[in-house]
Amino acid sequence: MTIEALDDKTAAQAFRRLVHHLRHRDDAQNVDLMGLAGFCRNCLADWIAQADGAMDRETAREIIYGMPYAAWKDAHQTEATPDQLARMQESMAKNKR
Repeated sequence: MTIEALDDKTAAQAFRRLVHHLRHRDDAQNVDLMGLAGFCRNCLADWIAQADGAMDRETAREIIYGMPYAAWKDAHQTEATPDQLARMQESMAKNKR
């Protein structure tokens, strides 16, 4: 089965579950997500804005974070370590462009 064969309703439910999970796991830093998987909450927001075509980035981020991005950053984001940044750079190099 290909991803294209997945119906939109099921895909939307799975996506919403992912977003709720990421909102709950505010301890999972974006830099760590980037270092492991090559994407983060901001990437998801960018993909939403791009798919919509008319939505701005900040609105899309609020959908993902459940609050304005600046408020989430103030409450949950920590300073990235050199090791985290190195893992992120290595992981990002694996992404298809």
